[in-house]
Amino acid sequence: MSGGHRLGRRFGWLWGAYGTSALGTWLAFGALPLIAIRVLHSGPAEVAALSCAGAAVGAVVAVPLGPWVEFRRKRPVLIAMDLLRCAALLTVPVAFALGVLTFVQLLLVSVVVAAADITFRAASGAYLKTLLPAGDLLVANARFESTAWTTTIIGPPLGGAAIAFLGPVATVVADAVSYLLSALGIRAMGGPEPRPERREAARPRAGDLLDGWRHLLADATLRPLLFNTALFNGLVMASGPLLAVLMLGRLGFAPWQYGLAFAVPSIGGLLGSRLARPLVARFGQREVLVGAGALRALWPVGLAFLGPGTGGLLLVMGVEFGLILCCGVFNPVCATYRLERTPADRVARTLSAWAVTTKAGTALLTAVWGVLGALLGPRTAIGLAGVLLLATPLLLPRRAAGRDTGQEPELLPGPGQEPAPRRV
Repeated sequence: MSGGHRLGRRFGWLWGAYGTSALGTWLAFGALPLIAIRVLHSGPAEVAALSCAGAAVGAVVAVPLGPWVEFRRKRPVLIAMDLLRCAALLTVPVAFALGVLTFVQLLLVSVVVAAADITFRAASGAYLKTLLPAGDLLVANARFESTAWTTTIIGPPLGGAAIAFLGPVATVVADAVSYLLSALGIRAMGGPEPRPERREAARPRAGDLLDGWRHLLADATLRPLLFNTALFNGLVMASGPLLAVLMLGRLGFAPWQYGLAFAVPSIGGLLGSRLARPLVARFGQREVLVGAGALRALWPVGLAFLGPGTGGLLLVMGVEFGLILCCGVFNPVCATYRLERTPADRVARTLSAWAVTTKAGTALLTAVWGVLGALLGPRTAIGLAGVLLLATPLLLPRRAAGRDTGQEPELLPGPGQEPAPRRV
């Protein structure tokens, strides 16, 4: 990819570790809600709580971890977060085998995994500042983005087959093992990592918790970009469950058709990630960021016109392909743009604040749209989300940002980077 541009052995290990954990995540996509339904016979309210409350509480738990990560070596943190996610997930098959699995345990596992995900993203973004030169960052971002979409394409079908033959608990084991392999890959990278310098006191201060948000909200370009990302991701993800209800319920699509409708368009993510670098080289970073960010908002409103049969299936695939293609371009450019505006001693706190905001926003909007879907019907709620998405380009940066000479160029968040909103 990207003309065979080499980024070194250590990046190769990191890239492989990311691909392994990403594949495990998509193999187990939806496994915890499925276990809640099939094994624990949970109702819709409990399943919704597992999806929303787990992410929301995990985001809150992750708030104090940003400052904690900032002033520590990042590679040990990455390994620790992988091992923590592995251990948390392994408690599920153990409890299932012993016959003591409960819904509360599933909720706690989802909270731990969500908090570890946010911490991992914060640490990985800061760590890569010491790994890659500025000129290689967009290449690396594009490779991670391409890997993310590749695992999106192949993971859910393989996971579905595994669930059919072995049950959902087996995919949770696969996900746990993928985090273990990721930790081993990051450990195999080797190489020195300087210890970050603590500014004054050795212990974290209460003000450190808000430093990431202070930086984001004080920057004239990062502030609208944060609001744009949180609103866009939240609205896209909030309409996902309603679309599933509409397709699998009222419109009568088979489960394999539903899966096909979202797996095939993920090819657009591969194409978009490969286009990101040449587009930036030709048109400029800000122009591509704003252009792709605006174009991605135009597609979802088309889902409000979804009908049954082959025509409806092709409509979903076309809308999702366009959406994912634009996200594939936008995501690596946004990752590079975002940290160009972040000082080296504030990367972990800024990334943590960003991830907490977007996760909490998604959880809130998912809950709100669940209520709207019940009151207005899924089609109307989906259409409303699509109309609101048309306004999100107004939150994109409207002017070029001046570069502060004291700031280092941004690096991608790396493994666990903020994902594009996906419905698979």
